[in-house]
Amino acid sequence: MSRKPGIKIVSGNSNRPLAEAIGAYLQTPLTKSSVRRFADMEIFVEIQENVRGEDVYIVQSTSFPANDHLMEVLIICDALRRSSAKRITAVIPYFGYARQDRRSGSRTPISAKLVANLITRAGADRVMTLDLHAGQIQGFFDIPTDNLFTAPLLARDIKERLDLSQVMVVSPDVGGVVRARALAKRIDAPLSIVDKRRETPGQSEVMNVIGDVEGKSCILVDDIVDSGGTLVNAAEALLARGAKDVSAYITHGVLSGGAVARITASKLKELVITDSILPTEAVRVARNIRTLSIASLIGEAIARTASEESVSSLFED
Repeated sequence: MSRKPGIKIVSGNSNRPLAEAIGAYLQTPLTKSSVRRFADMEIFVEIQENVRGEDVYIVQSTSFPANDHLMEVLIICDALRRSSAKRITAVIPYFGYARQDRRSGSRTPISAKLVANLITRAGADRVMTLDLHAGQIQGFFDIPTDNLFTAPLLARDIKERLDLSQVMVVSPDVGGVVRARALAKRIDAPLSIVDKRRETPGQSEVMNVIGDVEGKSCILVDDIVDSGGTLVNAAEALLARGAKDVSAYITHGVLSGGAVARITASKLKELVITDSILPTEAVRVARNIRTLSIASLIGEAIARTASEESVSSLFED
């Protein structure tokens, strides 16, 4: 008697709560597996269920510690490939090394391309990720790559919480204008830009605001918040230009070092991030940081991929 292969979800250690939430959305329990370390921190993976002929999805962000979580993805891929999985999809909500998508100077690497090569050679047949820092990274992979967008999720939250007639979407730098414009279009809001530059070496950055933000509820939009310095400075510049208040909607809350303390002490009304990276305890208790779940977005994309349906239609207006 033949049986139609189903979906299997394998979780690494980077964000198990997200993997469990995706599994709950798909009504599919996580595949039993063990991802552990030897005494010298070498990673060992064991898939504890039969995956022969199955459509398997590895859920793992390559967030801090980035190298450990990247190695987990590679070793899980190898374990699944050697276990005769039919198709292996690496679901990487936060794709680390994405900021190294080009040579920044002489004798420097393009690490995002190297990571893409590693994932492909490890045995992944497909990659699914979220709000890539640079869209062209999709071209670094020689396998199908889906770059999902959080814009519909963020737009829905903004519409539920804010008076859209008073909203101004702001890009915190010139490089993020395309991303900010896409969100502004979804909520039918005007767009402003913060242009930052150093007038002379050694001097602090000067923030120039392009657009009239006076009396507006400004929303800073970006893909990654790391140290939080740019966000805090942009918020101060907008308030100095007469903005009513400033919030930020950022997909990936890297929040390294003293970022949480910096944002908590800042004039930002609220920082909204997703759970693409597992929130730390400091993030969970911060007074002005809120987390949105992406489990249903990724879960729906997985379901459509498994049934060979369109994924791009998820993001159509």
